[in-house]
Amino acid sequence: MSIVFRVVVALTLILVMLFLFACGNASPPNRGTSSIEQEGEEMLVKVIKSDEEWRQILTPEQFEVTRMKGTERVFTGKYYDFHEEGIYKCVCCGNELFSSEAKFDSGTGWPSFFTPVSDKSLETEIDNSYGMVRTEVMCCRCGAHLGHVFEDGPPPTGLRYCINSIALDFAGSKE
Repeated sequence: MSIVFRVVVALTLILVMLFLFACGNASPPNRGTSSIEQEGEEMLVKVIKSDEEWRQILTPEQFEVTRMKGTERVFTGKYYDFHEEGIYKCVCCGNELFSSEAKFDSGTGWPSFFTPVSDKSLETEIDNSYGMVRTEVMCCRCGAHLGHVFEDGPPPTGLRYCINSIALDFAGSKE
């Protein structure tokens, strides 16, 4: 090969690597947390862990529900008949999910809320498991399965976020 051809190939490779690095695609996937910024405004810090790392942090029951998309038995959860004031957080990562002000008694045996604390707290996707079409609710920070949302809730949203107690931690209001 000629020297000119080698120089052109080398320069092309350098330009491609610079482009990928500038776009953020050249970095390996993070384990742990990563901060995402957009237009100078810090957004949610994502939590990324392997199943083995989650198993070390969570109880077997928490792992089954939050990481394997399980469901706790009806009327057995810690928060379904719980009435203290405060914030419900993701048991996996501590992300704030729901306020006690949005909690209501749906009679279903799981904690129910009509709205999250923020539009950026949750992610949803269609769930076709068990022969039903439902909307799954997940923590947007760590991807934990929380439960499902239905369109039969009270005003003002008409939504019922039906959430597994075992997927939640609670932080009481500081008075």
